[in-house]
Amino acid sequence: MTEARLKAGLWVRMALRMGDLNSKPGVVLRKGDPDAGGILVVLHGRDGFCVLSQVRAADGTPAWMRRTGGNAVDQETVDAFLARQVRIDPDLWVLEFEAHDMLPPFEAKLI
Repeated sequence: MTEARLKAGLWVRMALRMGDLNSKPGVVLRKGDPDAGGILVVLHGRDGFCVLSQVRAADGTPAWMRRTGGNAVDQETVDAFLARQVRIDPDLWVLEFEAHDMLPPFEAKLI
């Protein structure tokens, strides 16, 4: 049996609200499909940026992967990565949060 999933637009609103509550303000950089669009999250930290994408862990639970590696990257690297991903999947949402600790404002299993 598949687990029930939130619509992407609803999840985005929740994440932005969590950002506000956790002093990690966020913005929508790109609107995707409101029902089933994938979501990329850009974290803007003290030393640069990191991009997270939704994945499934080995046990099938939702998780997030650091797609730009373990170290912070510059804005140019993030922009190039996002452009490639949007060409592949035009339904993607892209959010950005101010996160000095490079951790998302919402509950997330990072792998």
